[in-house]
Amino acid sequence: MTIRWLFALTLIGLLIAGCQSPSAGEPDEEYAPEIDPANFVGVIDNPYFPRIPGTRYIYEGQTEDGLERVELEVLPETRVVMGVTTTIVRDTVYLDGELVEDTYDWFAQDREGNVWYFGEESKEYEDGEAVSAAGSWEAGVDGALPGIIMYADPLDHAGEPYRQEYYAGEAEDMGEVVGLVESVTVPFGSFDNILQTKDWTPLEPGVEEHKFYASGIGVIKELNVESGETIELIEVIFG
Repeated sequence: MTIRWLFALTLIGLLIAGCQSPSAGEPDEEYAPEIDPANFVGVIDNPYFPRIPGTRYIYEGQTEDGLERVELEVLPETRVVMGVTTTIVRDTVYLDGELVEDTYDWFAQDREGNVWYFGEESKEYEDGEAVSAAGSWEAGVDGALPGIIMYADPLDHAGEPYRQEYYAGEAEDMGEVVGLVESVTVPFGSFDNILQTKDWTPLEPGVEEHKFYASGIGVIKELNVESGETIELIEVIFG
């Protein structure tokens, strides 16, 4: 093997190593977003991820376990996380009419228009009783850090994996902007120029979701790539 080829292969190896994510559950010493409370605003009006208090989003989809219904409600209350005043969004999940999950998510938008995810307080239910708080985390506590849930200009970041949340071993969701889809139809209506992302977590290898965002609305459809199951927007109630 010539020196030139040996150098090229070594360089490729270094580039690949540099692009690899840390193993699941291991602290990511390189991930250290700078959070300055003065750089955040009091409203979330990103076109692809608006969260205006009083708005409700209702989704439904048939799964192998039954009919899943998700209700998102943007609450008027706020919560301070890492010095940032975040908007609280309540996310309730029902399976065949029975509550299975009740979560309070915390979001905030910076001055550039990026929407950040600062954590969640989540409870899982069985037969009307809370049985687990797994998945709960708060940025700034026990090494947890916020992540980007939606960029101000998402197409400028197409093909770039990004962290949506970070709590080693517990919450490590990742996202990547795929591009624009010409049109998508869901029970709520038909939309053009839809932003598509793919979402995954190293904590669940092989599981991948695709999400579809309409400008002015937000998520209108989610697709589980492995199972083919979808959940779609059926109603938006503006406050």
